[in-house]
Amino acid sequence: QKDGSPLPGVTIKLNGSSRAASTDPNGVFTIQAPVGGTLTISLIGMNTQTVTIPSGGKVSVSLTTNSQDLTDVVVIGYGVQKKSVVTGAISSVRAADLENQPTTTRIEQALQGRTSGLTIAAQSGQPGSASTVRLRGFTSFGGKNDPLWVIDGVVVDNGGIGYLNQADIESIEVLKDAASAAIYGARAASGVIIVTTKKGKQGKIEMSYNGYYGQAKAAKKLDLLNATEYATLRNEAYTNDYVSGTFTLPFANPAAFGEGTDWQSTVFNDNAGRQNHEFSISGGGEKSTFYLSAGYFKIDGIVAKDVSKFNRANIRINSTHKPYKWLTIGENLGYSHAITNSVGNTNSEFGGPLSSAINLDPITPAIITDPAVAGAAPYSTQPVFRDQFGNPYGISTRVAQEITNPLGDIRRRIG
Repeated sequence: QKDGSPLPGVTIKLNGSSRAASTDPNGVFTIQAPVGGTLTISLIGMNTQTVTIPSGGKVSVSLTTNSQDLTDVVVIGYGVQKKSVVTGAISSVRAADLENQPTTTRIEQALQGRTSGLTIAAQSGQPGSASTVRLRGFTSFGGKNDPLWVIDGVVVDNGGIGYLNQADIESIEVLKDAASAAIYGARAASGVIIVTTKKGKQGKIEMSYNGYYGQAKAAKKLDLLNATEYATLRNEAYTNDYVSGTFTLPFANPAAFGEGTDWQSTVFNDNAGRQNHEFSISGGGEKSTFYLSAGYFKIDGIVAKDVSKFNRANIRINSTHKPYKWLTIGENLGYSHAITNSVGNTNSEFGGPLSSAINLDPITPAIITDPAVAGAAPYSTQPVFRDQFGNPYGISTRVAQEITNPLGDIRRRIG
């Protein structure tokens, strides 16, 4: 090998003939060949070389590792095997498969649609929220159904994988059957997902940067009534309630309300930014290799932008040192700092920004700017939330229960 150790079983073939030989345990071989002839020297896992026989007849060759063969190797829990000899149900996702995919907030989302038998479902649209991962469906009614995550040999739970940077991943193996997951015992009842991060490679130092910036918005909004249309329909409903007698319409002039309040526009962010920056440097020599990376990811929510956002900064260093042939030491260190701002109750029977935006009447102003209205009930008779200028947020007198002003809810969460 390149480090001087012998390679037994190397095949040596004399080009243009049927003569061949192989090396002994000491890496030595003998073959009858003319001076000036060419020999092809090959071994599985090593780069093939062709040499010309010199006048002295003695040939010394060093073979280097063929890194392309690594694509045929999969992690199986207790080591690695060639993909061709694996009998278990294993699916693999490589770094090359993830390079052209936009960076996701959570690493499990990178597996979506790439592995058969694996279901990835978002728990909510909140930036940074974890996804539900199910391998082979539900395996327990009372226990956990989450697969076991193993990061560089360390077992973590599903909630603890948020620190991983997509660009740092070398491979992901999904172990589906009992034989592949047997080493992890009962914890692997719902399957195992093994993540291997990138390591340094022998050779020149390589530097890489990947980044992007984009914006997002809601693909579609509901077509709801404006204030004039709403008042007109309420008048019609009021009229249909009377079968006889005289009555006064609740809204004498519906047209005076105009368009009113578009509650959807108050909660949706049409310019929700998202950006990602990843930088890495790797390299090494015969004795040591290293991989160092840093990343920053930020995404704003499309709902309630002031309280819906996620950002993460992370750094990783993986290095391997081999001071002696019989000793290899190294470390895989990663640090991540993430901040998640959540809108809390997003959309349920107990209200929330989205629920309120489609249920509140367009007649109620989002913010009360008229001093006369702000000084009357209900704003003068109970505590109310106010904006930075001291104006109270509008309270509907027609839609009640859990449906509240979403702007007031956002201000309450900000504090």
